[in-house]
Amino acid sequence: MPFRPLPLAFASTLALSLAIPTVAAPLRQEAASRVVSNVPSAQLPPARVKAALGDYRHWLDELGRRHAVAGLATAVVINDKVVFEYTMGYADAATKEPVKPNTVFRLASLSKAFATGLTALLVRDGKLSWDTKLVDVLPFFKLKDMQAAEQVTVGDILGQRAGLPRNTYDNMLEDDVPYEELVRKLDEVDMTCGPGQCYGYQNVAFSLIGDVIYTETGDFFYRLVDKRIFYPLGMKTASYGRAALEASPSWARPHRPAGHGEWRPFEPKEAYYRVAPAAGVNASLRDMEKWLIAQMGGRPDVLPAELLAVLHAPGVATPVEMHSTPWRRARITQAHYALGWRVFTYGGETLIFHAGAVQGYRTMIGFFPKYHAGIVTMWNSAGPAPSGLMPMMFDRLLGLPHVDWAGLESPPPRAPEHKRTPHRRHHR
Repeated sequence: MPFRPLPLAFASTLALSLAIPTVAAPLRQEAASRVVSNVPSAQLPPARVKAALGDYRHWLDELGRRHAVAGLATAVVINDKVVFEYTMGYADAATKEPVKPNTVFRLASLSKAFATGLTALLVRDGKLSWDTKLVDVLPFFKLKDMQAAEQVTVGDILGQRAGLPRNTYDNMLEDDVPYEELVRKLDEVDMTCGPGQCYGYQNVAFSLIGDVIYTETGDFFYRLVDKRIFYPLGMKTASYGRAALEASPSWARPHRPAGHGEWRPFEPKEAYYRVAPAAGVNASLRDMEKWLIAQMGGRPDVLPAELLAVLHAPGVATPVEMHSTPWRRARITQAHYALGWRVFTYGGETLIFHAGAVQGYRTMIGFFPKYHAGIVTMWNSAGPAPSGLMPMMFDRLLGLPHVDWAGLESPPPRAPEHKRTPHRRHHR
């Protein structure tokens, strides 16, 4: 597969957007001993899997009947095989172009695992270390507390434990302030804790890994992901950046609701493409099926088991993630951030998970290492209902009690009426 060329301006932006420090110890001492094995140690009952897939199709069909999304693509992978693939709706509602398995979506924060995967490969190659300190590589990296800045490592920025407030400068990124300016303003922000001591989710600081990699290898971050991950995995439609998205033969436009079950496409926003390591990947369902197989240990020639064990090892605790939605409050009893992945204890089982969102796109991916069973879902509108389907499938696969997390078994919301009449809202 030839590398996909990107415009020089985009390449230059990426080169710059690879220059900011945020790191601590690879996996900080308390987490280093907790390793997630990617060797399946149990098998899901075939009859349960078959029933779950039937239910999933039924739920997805109902989602379509309600026009709850503009377009959607999802797959279930078990034991390195795609056992279920489903697409629905439109890549572009204006032209009625349908979503297909090779339709490209923005991945948003699912991009982070590609950045950490590449970093792990470069650590294995001896190009850098999880303990590499940002100040030793990026002279411009400064924090308000310079003693703290001197301790921040690659592992800290990729493990979301650099000590910065949550989502530092995301608001300014969305206001089109350049990444290069934002990373040089990190020394204006009050720290919430010392490096490695607390959780604080980042996009701007996370993307400093691009700068670190460029400095240590002399090559652009996105070119190395293409060479070391996309190409060997056969992710033929995966790419970085808006230009590459729009050059795809089939790509999903972001949509807004237009009333009466209709959707209106709009232009993709550039902001989060400027933090390419954190949110810059585009990929199709077929690409993500291959990625899911690799993350579950099915492609050791590209991502060896010992490398995956490091990427999936629980790091800093993230208790806030246990309470953000009803399904999390009911099912998750432990939550940590690893390296580009969340590690949950879901119904007593280890779940490796991440979600992503940028304007007009939502994505989710999750798998149980014990069973080599996982799901990926992408949709090109902001409706929340699809996000409840994945935990419904997790419940069915694990044999947990059924709960309608997506709200599909309640009557659909009534359309607004000219005359105000009381009606009951159904919790989603």
